[in-house]
Amino acid sequence: MKEFQNIKIIGFDENRPPFVRKEPYIDLFFKLSHEPPEFWREDFNKLTKNSNPPAKIDNKQTVFIETYVRDMNHIPGHLDLMKKNISNCNEKYKKRCQQMELDARLNNDSLQSEGGAQGKLNAVIGLLNFDDEC
Repeated sequence: MKEFQNIKIIGFDENRPPFVRKEPYIDLFFKLSHEPPEFWREDFNKLTKNSNPPAKIDNKQTVFIETYVRDMNHIPGHLDLMKKNISNCNEKYKKRCQQMELDARLNNDSLQSEGGAQGKLNAVIGLLNFDDEC
């Protein structure tokens, strides 16, 4: 498994910069350093869907966090909250990967033991004789 690189916010979507709408909202599209893995995105969306204001990563535009604020003075605090959520998701994803690797190693070890499926297969293969003529 390749090493996971932490996700971080690197700016705003160049095609959707922050702007004030007629309503009291400012849409924010934070750009991420790279595309997060699917499990990571799912964790982020679960974590932030009930935030006030909510944030999400769309399944089609996976390198952007879509959110908003009602007051431009709230943008720095909201950015800090998004950074905290991203950090939590990075750590959770790393732990998930470590657990998956451990589970795979344990499963492989049990297969390799003499009583495991791989051990039994190795015993059968070891008894084959390829020297006989047909």
